Amino acid sequence: MNKKIQSALISVFYKDGLETIVQQLHSLGITIYSTGGTQKFIEQLNIPVITAESVTGYPSILGGRVKTLHPSVFGGILGRRDNETDVQEMKQFSIPEIDLVIVDLYPFEETVASTTDEKLIIEKIDIGGPSMIRAAAKNHKDVVVVASKADYSLLEQILAEQKGETSLEQRRTFAAKAFDVCTGYDIAISNYFNQTSFSNPFGAKKNVLRYGENPHQQGIFYGNLEDVFEKLHGKELSYNNLVDVDAAVQIIKEFTETTFAIIKHTNVCGIASRNTVKESWDAALAGDPESAFGGVLVCNGTIDKATAEAINEIFFEVLIANNFDADALAVLQTKKNRILLKQKPAALPTHQYKTVLNGILTQQNDVGNYTDWKESGGRETSATEKEDLIFANIVCKHLKSNAIALVKNKQLSGKGCGQTSRIDSLRQAVEKAKQFNFDLHGAVMASDAFFPFNDCVKLGHEAGITAFIQPGGSIRDNDSIEYCKQNNLAMVITGLRHFKH
Repeated sequence: MNKKIQSALISVFYKDGLETIVQQLHSLGITIYSTGGTQKFIEQLNIPVITAESVTGYPSILGGRVKTLHPSVFGGILGRRDNETDVQEMKQFSIPEIDLVIVDLYPFEETVASTTDEKLIIEKIDIGGPSMIRAAAKNHKDVVVVASKADYSLLEQILAEQKGETSLEQRRTFAAKAFDVCTGYDIAISNYFNQTSFSNPFGAKKNVLRYGENPHQQGIFYGNLEDVFEKLHGKELSYNNLVDVDAAVQIIKEFTETTFAIIKHTNVCGIASRNTVKESWDAALAGDPESAFGGVLVCNGTIDKATAEAINEIFFEVLIANNFDADALAVLQTKKNRILLKQKPAALPTHQYKTVLNGILTQQNDVGNYTDWKESGGRETSATEKEDLIFANIVCKHLKSNAIALVKNKQLSGKGCGQTSRIDSLRQAVEKAKQFNFDLHGAVMASDAFFPFNDCVKLGHEAGITAFIQPGGSIRDNDSIEYCKQNNLAMVITGLRHFKH
């Protein structure tokens, strides 16, 4: 059922984008009510406005904490136009009908991000705003509610094309968005008081994807990707792209040296640190050129033309880098679908969330490489081995468990991941190294969790491994330690496990 807007209540913190709407409302003969700074803004446009105080009979009190919390305001919003009792009570108490509510909320999250002054933060907890938004959304059968300036353009279009009339479907759409705004706001306040960091999907854009993990699954991404990347080229990111891009961003932020990584199904299949971007790319690709096909590539440097020409020889889905030289972009943009992303220095979530059964699991991110560096083998690690062990342990941390990483000269030479036994992951890693002609003599091995038996160090030693890194914690740790001592092998116990499921 269509309804014509005859009155509007406007009270917003941010005034940008409001002028056009106010002028449209005035040209349509719609009565405007307002408060405080919004009222002054409208008056400066030489547009008539009725103050909320003249409706309630009360001024703004308690330093502005109470302005609109009054039956004359909420009755006008919540009154049911088709309910005779409501209509009579509104007449009895001289309550004006309010058909449009335009209200945004105090910038609570922005305040928390900019100060630790609790007094300022508390004052940015909006009370009247969410109350009016919820009231209008509840009564969307009769009332239009706009709770975000992101919806101004849609309201402008409706006012222009429908001359102030709205359909029930349109009002319901606005109401759904309004409840999302309130939910997101409450999540932010709850996070502050509980010192948690639950993500707020309702404060982000809703990006409907082509499909989910598979074509028969629906997929939606809630988030503002433009805060993290500048997209320079290519098609829209898919569900699987986004999952792999996240894995790529997580691993590359662990490195300060010039590093290139190749991600496939969230696992790193090639990674290396070198003096130049091109050298890093060549070494990363050599780690597993077969698996690199269709992967997500990530680098913490600037892509130059020489590197771009080398990358251009293979098929890949996404390339992420800190920057791209212009001539490199010209090379890479020759394929229309390939996605090129320039990474921005954005803050990322500190916690992870996963739906499990009928609830949600949450945990802190796995931060850090090792807590101890306990030399426990038959000798101390050499300087080169130590560098490789640190590198390998980071790589292993980003592989699906059970995980083994074999590294030599800061290059992934072989990896095993996602296996149900650790020895199987090691066999897989050794076979990968052999497949691509890596000499494992002098290489090192990282394990994401303890060695339950000494079979892994035995097999590693047979393959040429000279140093091991693992968190320890097995009741049979000594079996592996004793083997290393007997064979003059280095072993470091870190005290920090890196399971990844």
